[in-house]
Amino acid sequence: MKAFFIGLLDWIYKKKCYFCRRSDESVKMCSKCYDSLEFLSYGKRFAIDGVSVYVAGVYEKNLQKLIRGLKYHNQRDLAFYQAKFMWEYWQHITDETGFEVVPVPLHKDRQSKRRYNHMELVAEEFCRLSGNILNTKLIKRVKNTRPQYKLTPAERAENLHNAFEVDKSALPASAHTCGKILILDDICTTGSTFAEMIKTLKEAGITDITCFATTTPKL
Repeated sequence: MKAFFIGLLDWIYKKKCYFCRRSDESVKMCSKCYDSLEFLSYGKRFAIDGVSVYVAGVYEKNLQKLIRGLKYHNQRDLAFYQAKFMWEYWQHITDETGFEVVPVPLHKDRQSKRRYNHMELVAEEFCRLSGNILNTKLIKRVKNTRPQYKLTPAERAENLHNAFEVDKSALPASAHTCGKILILDDICTTGSTFAEMIKTLKEAGITDITCFATTTPKL
């Protein structure tokens, strides 16, 4: 009888795929739905002030649902799949390690309201997969900016002006001037968030920077 009830509970609470709702694999994203995610061509997307920006995919279909589920709907288990998608793309870009991986920070008020920073969760999983070093202390958001998605490029730049602050003590002593910084974000539209973070880091004397986003909107 005990075994029956244990089996019943396992069946009731078996994980369903967030995307197709099937429970065959008892995971948050089944292999079929994960395999439906498509990469952009491998290589630099563009540059900001000499800093290379890479983007793994297009913000549509299951990739859009993945990002929105993690970002807005508390589906924290999806961080692993977003990180895996980024890591599989990144392996085609470089085999270097030793990056200080910096997720785009949220302002403390927004993070308190949301209860977590989705990109910190992704960066943590990315570092676990890649062997790089998570650094959530190096740069913080000191300005509670407005959501960017409805703003023009000029408004985005103004919205983010002086939004970040660097704490160089968060870097290892040997990396204060030559550490490799890899900034991670979920969506890169105009690159304004990356641009402001790059400017702030360079003003602090940190110049070895690379930016990497999960997606860009479809053109």
